[in-house]
Amino acid sequence: MYRYDGYDQAIVDARVAEFRDQVERRLAGELTEDQFKPLRLMNGLYLQLHAYMLRLAVPYGTLSSAQMRVLADIARRYDRGYGHFTTRQNIQFNWIKLDDTPDILALLATHEMHAIQTSGNCIRNISSDQFAGAAADEIADPRPYAELLRQWSSMHPEFTYLPRKFKIAVIASDSDRAAMRLHDIGLLLKRNEAGALGFAVYVGGGQGRTPMVAPLIRDFVPEGELVSYLEACLRVYNRYGRRDNLYKARIKILIHEMGAERYAREVEAEYEGLRALALDPPAAELHRIQAMFAPPPFEAGLADTLDRSDPDFAVWADQQVHPHKQPGYASVTVSLKPVGGIPGDATADQMDVMADLAARYSHDELRVTHAQNIVLPHVRKADLFAVWQALDAADLAVPNLDLVSDIIACPGLDYCSLANARSIPVAQKIAERFADLDRQRDLGEVKLKISGCINACGHHHAGHIGILGVDRKGEENYQLSFGGSGAEDASLARIVGPGFSEDGVVDAVETALETYRSLRQPGERFLDTYRRVGLDPFKAAIYA
Repeated sequence: MYRYDGYDQAIVDARVAEFRDQVERRLAGELTEDQFKPLRLMNGLYLQLHAYMLRLAVPYGTLSSAQMRVLADIARRYDRGYGHFTTRQNIQFNWIKLDDTPDILALLATHEMHAIQTSGNCIRNISSDQFAGAAADEIADPRPYAELLRQWSSMHPEFTYLPRKFKIAVIASDSDRAAMRLHDIGLLLKRNEAGALGFAVYVGGGQGRTPMVAPLIRDFVPEGELVSYLEACLRVYNRYGRRDNLYKARIKILIHEMGAERYAREVEAEYEGLRALALDPPAAELHRIQAMFAPPPFEAGLADTLDRSDPDFAVWADQQVHPHKQPGYASVTVSLKPVGGIPGDATADQMDVMADLAARYSHDELRVTHAQNIVLPHVRKADLFAVWQALDAADLAVPNLDLVSDIIACPGLDYCSLANARSIPVAQKIAERFADLDRQRDLGEVKLKISGCINACGHHHAGHIGILGVDRKGEENYQLSFGGSGAEDASLARIVGPGFSEDGVVDAVETALETYRSLRQPGERFLDTYRRVGLDPFKAAIYA
């Protein structure tokens, strides 16, 4: 993991002191809410329906056990005993008191954490593959590059007030586990014909009101020129991006209207001018960061087999355990999607359990996934049974990864002041409808995603099945869509037809999945069948 140096710590400590003064002035009435709002948002503090919500940064999703325990402590002391892990690999606390916020940020600062740039029209948390550093199919660990970009983008004077918020993802595998092409900038680590490392750069993806899949802007940028090239990308956006219309301010709209080819030409021209400024850090700085992400001291000569004599453990291992680059090891996805639960929520006690397991079995590392689960990246196969037993005792061993109950859902109208409809009850009802695990496993991979408004925090555009809650004449109404994907086969879901009530959309999902069962060919996922036969058979069954 990356460790703060004195410079990093000084920045975070100074921000805490600054915000403490701002909060004190707000509480004393010296700042109005309009004056305070941009200040609190720069520190991840939102005012939602019932209370303040604090969003904390988890850069590229990586946590230590000590950091997870701090999150548990915050949940107990300052919230209602739980936290909500998000699709940007962050965590949100939904019941924060304003006067507690400086103390929370000060506590985080003692463990190399903060809430800087988790809101506002700036470069947000840099996201990455949850299996980075462990995946057998990656070219190299992408997290050092994500960390380099975090340092470059933190409080960048030119990019603190962009036309709109900005999101970057970095991956190093052809298998996209981070929805890279649905980001404002997506970076794929690769080698050119000479074997040198660099990045394919995709720009202009995103969800929300106008979803788009990012086009390829440059096939190869050398790793030593990444910062200056992204500087050029952002400068062109800052120059031409719309500031007169909130709904047309994202870079995806600029590239759609300008055209990807013209945007690329503008970036190349800016890039040529920037080269003389020597903005890229020296290679020694990247090497310094990379050294902090050196592989943990794996044991050699471990058995690579698994005792599957316990049938419940075998089911869990089949669904939640992933191959590792090191023989004798595996990565484990911990499901935060129990039937009837709230997707992405974990109690303080559960956070402590995961922290303990990371410290004992996973070289002190955890990862937050963009699908609102947690990963233990480096577990010996010989320890998997003990890990499963501990998770099972904490209600964290549901074997439903990528099945229909492994639902992404935003907080929706239960919490969010922007939402038009509730997401959580819909997710709970769908999970309960498909509670039978054998039925879920028969249906196979079904990525179901729910948003409570057009902002698409639940990634419904990228769902094999997507659900969007809207307000229709004062009533909650749910639009159903099919065919989305955030993986390497990125695509946007297509709306099926007229919307449904809360119960009606649950019935419609069930009808769609039963239709898939009747149409599928051997080995086909729901998405594959949909792409083969098209929308019409599903639409006919749903609206029959």
